[in-house]
Amino acid sequence: MNLQPTYFDYIKTGTKRIELRLYDEKRQQIALGDTIEFAKSEQDKFQAKVIGLLRYASFADLFQDFDISILADASMTKSELLAVLSEFYTPEKQAQYGVLGIRLEPITDQSQKKKSPSVRGAFVLGS
Repeated sequence: MNLQPTYFDYIKTGTKRIELRLYDEKRQQIALGDTIEFAKSEQDKFQAKVIGLLRYASFADLFQDFDISILADASMTKSELLAVLSEFYTPEKQAQYGVLGIRLEPITDQSQKKKSPSVRGAFVLGS
């Protein structure tokens, strides 16, 4: 999945533990235990394990259940993050597909990527 640099860094450092996406056809393929590759650029990538999938009707609904500190960074407000998300996902698209919070655990040990029996597949999905 391609990410904007700020959010890439938040996930890579473990600050942002839930990636927010539209629950479209691509995201419907994601399952618990999957490995997702995140990219800021062709050279700057890392992988994270999917440890939870949270389906909601809208980002506003999802935000009621989680603190901003795991959705982005404590320096941001929920209103600011909702405004950013609305640039990518209109209310109409959210109503059509619903939204997905992908709970993540960055994979820091290279051997874990190769040996983990719980990894069903690796996803390299476009934004």
